[in-house]
Amino acid sequence: MPRTARFVIDNAYYHVITRGNQRQAVFTEEEDFLKYLELLSKYKKKYKFSLFGYCLMPNHVHLMIDPNGCANLAKVMQAINQSYARYFNYKYRKSGHLWQGRFKSMIINKDQYFLDCINYIECNPVRANIAKCPLDYRWSSYKSRSVGTSGSLLDLPKL
Repeated sequence: MPRTARFVIDNAYYHVITRGNQRQAVFTEEEDFLKYLELLSKYKKKYKFSLFGYCLMPNHVHLMIDPNGCANLAKVMQAINQSYARYFNYKYRKSGHLWQGRFKSMIINKDQYFLDCINYIECNPVRANIAKCPLDYRWSSYKSRSVGTSGSLLDLPKL
């Protein structure tokens, strides 16, 4: 039975979550986090989506994106997830699914909830007791967004 189509609308931002299969770790070494960020940058250029926030947790990923066209959301996530799964399975000599089913995506209004959602994404490591404050966690957009670092993957929102 085919899957039902994902509900996507133009001119919307999305909070996207993708989890490791059976909640397994998908990032075990620094190189893994760096590879995912490299792929994020590569496909950001290819598909021209906007990225407003991210957090790479050991077993899942949060992204806040504007796909800049409703057809691109699935293509973006498919490209990133497939490329990273190939990298991970090759590196760790594994096979099969890395990600747990389809990615989840929630439509985010371009208002106060947008800012609350970015805060939620970037504070994930604190809630998971991985970091004492968001600034301490290296694999989120918090430092780039709040301090401003050169070469950032982040875009400025059009609220």
